[in-house]
Amino acid sequence: MGVQDVKETAPAFYVPPAPSRGRDIVAVLHPPYTVWHLAYVALGAGLASELDWWRFAGTVLAFFLGTGIAAHALDEWRGRPLRTGLSDRALLTLGLGGFAAAIGVAVAGSFVISPWVLAWAVAGVLLAAGYVLEWDHRQHSNLGFAVTWGAFPVLAGYWAQAETITPPALAMGAAATMLSLAQRALSTPARFVRRSAVDASVTLDVSEGKQTWERDRLLATWEWPLKLLSATVVLLAISLLAARV
Repeated sequence: MGVQDVKETAPAFYVPPAPSRGRDIVAVLHPPYTVWHLAYVALGAGLASELDWWRFAGTVLAFFLGTGIAAHALDEWRGRPLRTGLSDRALLTLGLGGFAAAIGVAVAGSFVISPWVLAWAVAGVLLAAGYVLEWDHRQHSNLGFAVTWGAFPVLAGYWAQAETITPPALAMGAAATMLSLAQRALSTPARFVRRSAVDASVTLDVSEGKQTWERDRLLATWEWPLKLLSATVVLLAISLLAARV
């Protein structure tokens, strides 16, 4: 297997291998991960004693703009990990525009809920931008990822409903942190094999002799659990919200 084969390997399991504009958009949006982390907003909101659907919609929209679009676009702009054909200008426009739009949603929310909405929005932008742009090594870490993409959406989703933070919300935030650490533990080796390894296989000594796992089987050991975890968190969020209807 040569270097050319690495270039033709999809950079993520949800990205079509053939280059196209549609592929680039899917790659930058990271659909399974974006939906996964938006589900954390729903898990936080669903814990509140009363659920205001307009507040919930605004919170989800702000997180989609800030993390689903802006942070992912800036991550691709910074290092091109997904090898998209989108221009630097397009990625910067998506990144800065996404954050600006998220702040705009927060400004509207500050009139409906509380001026503290703006503080949450600024904190979210700083956390997301600081992580993807690697402002500090402590923030760009496994724990930094888990707090930014796990605990923070839960707590923000809950606060937008209850305007306070309670022990149940903190417990849910801790659970989201653990799930995000699990996500990171699985996705890190998968990304390395997909994007950096020229070839990948492992030979196992078993009782029957030797068994070789090739690249696809190695990737499946990490990516199949990722798919299951993503679906599980989304289904949990849906069930919690459905119980509030």
